[in-house]
Amino acid sequence: MLKANKFKEINLNDNFFDSLKADYAEFSDWFARKAEETAYVFYGEDESIEGFLYLKSENGPIEDVSPALPDKRRIKVGTFKINPHGTRLGERFIKKIFDHAIANDAEEIYVTAFQKHEALINLLQRYGFKAIARKSTSNGDELVLLKQFNSDDTDALLRYPQISITKNSYLLSLYPEWHTRLLPDSILRNESSTILEDISHTNSIHKVYLAAMRGMEALQRGDNLVIYRTSDEPGRAWYRAVATTICVVEEYRNISSFADISAFLKYCEPYSVFTPEELNQFWRTRRFPHVIRFSYNIALPRRLTRGHLVDNIGLSESAYWGFMPLSQSQFKQVLQDGGVNENLIVD
Repeated sequence: MLKANKFKEINLNDNFFDSLKADYAEFSDWFARKAEETAYVFYGEDESIEGFLYLKSENGPIEDVSPALPDKRRIKVGTFKINPHGTRLGERFIKKIFDHAIANDAEEIYVTAFQKHEALINLLQRYGFKAIARKSTSNGDELVLLKQFNSDDTDALLRYPQISITKNSYLLSLYPEWHTRLLPDSILRNESSTILEDISHTNSIHKVYLAAMRGMEALQRGDNLVIYRTSDEPGRAWYRAVATTICVVEEYRNISSFADISAFLKYCEPYSVFTPEELNQFWRTRRFPHVIRFSYNIALPRRLTRGHLVDNIGLSESAYWGFMPLSQSQFKQVLQDGGVNENLIVD
């Protein structure tokens, strides 16, 4: 389970921290000085630590790296480590870094890492971090990797979590049970976080979903999805069905495009909420022909009810809400009313 704990509540003697103590001679003293500060910690079933993330807000130039970095509002990733065990926990922490930076109106994020930590560096670079400087200390030389929110990258993944308002946009409905497992940071206030398991489709930035709703074959890479969580109480959708999340399409495929069931399962299993048994059944019946892979970009700070979407955004109450195209003006209004940070919106 992912928790926010004060340093003084975290067990520094857990074996998890041994490698950090080995890399940084001053780590234990630094940890003690942070007693009242907060870090994100992921605990395994036996309460052992599986992931640790400490973030710090900084303003001004960074002069202890070469070349120095100019005056900016930044989030520094002070410490970031996970025990990899095949559940894409690293991606969940990456999303937490971005969410934290957005909430603090940061212009950039940076992290230092020893070159030997190739898996971590590759993960960061996948989402637009670039090696732009070096930092030399008594512990050795580290790379400085920087993520800019005003990047001119055109690839949707490199500019993640930014979204383009010039792309086509659609509303996509998910039942409550699928919504929370697939999009853990979009959990509603009346839901328990204990239902979120340490499994790949929960942790991953990337999601795969199968559906049969008409019109989905029009989806293309880069299109925007407004995820709409259907009501958990029949007859009360006007107040309890809500738009919660903005996602971006990475790929659309028809189930018939897979050569065989092995290729289908390999594509879907790591990112899908459906069990292997369900996926096998879907393959046999072809009941859900549309297979979409998308990235989990933004959990809306303000959730928009069905009533708000009709009265304020202009969606038709009589339309089919399973999958619905949105005009550019409607999508812009969703972003505005949902409280999306302007730094995340590009043309």
